[in-house]
Amino acid sequence: MTAAAERGRLAGPLSASVAELCHRLRSQVSPRTAAGFAEVLRRLGAPLQVAVAGRIKSGKSTLVNALIGRLVAPTDVGECTRLVTRFQYGTVDRVEVVFLDGPKQVLPFAADGSIPAELGVDIAEVSHLEAYLTNAVLQDMTVIDTPGLGSLDAASVSRTEQLLGAAEQDEGSDDLDDTSRNAVAGAEAVLYVVTQGVRADDQQALAAFTAATASREAGPVNAIAVLNKADTVVAESVEGSGGDVWKAAQMLAEKQAATLKPRVADVLPVIGLIAESAESGGFTSADAEALGQLAALDDDVLETMLIAADIFTSWECDIPTGIRLRLLEKLDLFGIRCAVEAIRAEPEITAGALRRKLLDISGLDAVRRRLSIVFAARADGIKAAAALASVTALAHTSGDPGERQRVHDAIEVLLARPEAHQLRLLEALTLVASGAVEMPDDLSEEVLRVGSNADIGAQLGLPGAARPELAAHALERAGWWRSFASFGATPAQSRVAHVVHRAYFLIWQQIREQ
Repeated sequence: MTAAAERGRLAGPLSASVAELCHRLRSQVSPRTAAGFAEVLRRLGAPLQVAVAGRIKSGKSTLVNALIGRLVAPTDVGECTRLVTRFQYGTVDRVEVVFLDGPKQVLPFAADGSIPAELGVDIAEVSHLEAYLTNAVLQDMTVIDTPGLGSLDAASVSRTEQLLGAAEQDEGSDDLDDTSRNAVAGAEAVLYVVTQGVRADDQQALAAFTAATASREAGPVNAIAVLNKADTVVAESVEGSGGDVWKAAQMLAEKQAATLKPRVADVLPVIGLIAESAESGGFTSADAEALGQLAALDDDVLETMLIAADIFTSWECDIPTGIRLRLLEKLDLFGIRCAVEAIRAEPEITAGALRRKLLDISGLDAVRRRLSIVFAARADGIKAAAALASVTALAHTSGDPGERQRVHDAIEVLLARPEAHQLRLLEALTLVASGAVEMPDDLSEEVLRVGSNADIGAQLGLPGAARPELAAHALERAGWWRSFASFGATPAQSRVAHVVHRAYFLIWQQIREQ
């Protein structure tokens, strides 16, 4: 593969600069380090690697299915739930079992379209699974489903901690030793799943993500969390919620965000089960028809049935028990109640419209928007930072002082380029978002806006504005932040302010050159 071909798939100019650095240095380092650089180049050209991690029983695989829009990740306990599975784009749907000693075995998907629950191999000899899907979502993001942290199965925990984002090796990279391979493996971003009880070791679990990714720490630049199973929050237990389940979940998520920061950018409530059913084809017209029958029941009868799952399935009514069980499996009581309320408010609602309402209720769209803001818009910086960390680690483990110095000098030259300022901007964003550097609220919001968007109008807070207005505003804000850095800021704030000043100046230059 040529350098030009690789650059054509890169996330942006900073990734292209890192790729050029790797190409230039490969002839100046040892064969082992050069093999590591080849893997770094492969990962630079791949979609952003996002690991979905969390404790056992947190609903990670259900959320993976919702994000992909297909019932493909097994959610019941089985062999596959004890393995790391990478879902990535492919022209032909297939599953590959990757063994620890290198060979692969191709398996068909199960009859229902999911990964087979039993693989027919000794999983002690399996490294991970690679699932290739003809799915547009995966063209820009590889989703990595992990076994639950905190499992009693030590082997599953080890796989999660050691193989988050374990990459398929290129030819030649088999020369890498374990230290070097660990330096180039690892997911580049993490979606961490919690439920109502955030435990002290959730911080340790996020640290395990850090350990598995060449010390690229999880933080507000590359990590967000979701409060899954938000419908199970007892509203009365959350003061100020007014008895509203979703408001209670939002308030609880805010508290969890304060607990998990600075490891994550935010915590968002989501109902993974409803999201999975609504987005992956699990919710059908037959389900909508059954919900219509429930909506026709007397209020007293329906309210009694919705008290508990066993009452819902055992109550005598014209709707068969099997159908009610299916609705519970797809929506649970909260989803059923919301769907019935939607039908009663709009009796002629179609199955498609009801599915969209359920999707709105699930909170999945908000999670996707946050993923886009936190991950997609920063993909160039995230991937470049991860690649530079890998390059540095590879040079450090080479044992050759001259090689380390050559790599160090090349990185210093790269960091002096204008496009490398994105790395400093992401660092400033991390410091402000985590509270490590305190800023007034309006300035914090401005730093987050400038550092979290790829579109110039969005960065400047002037979407749709004309170029002259954008240029004038960028120059004005550059001057303001320079003055603030010199005369109104604390030393820590001043360091951030200089970075933001430079960001605005580069935006102004970019507008003028367009």
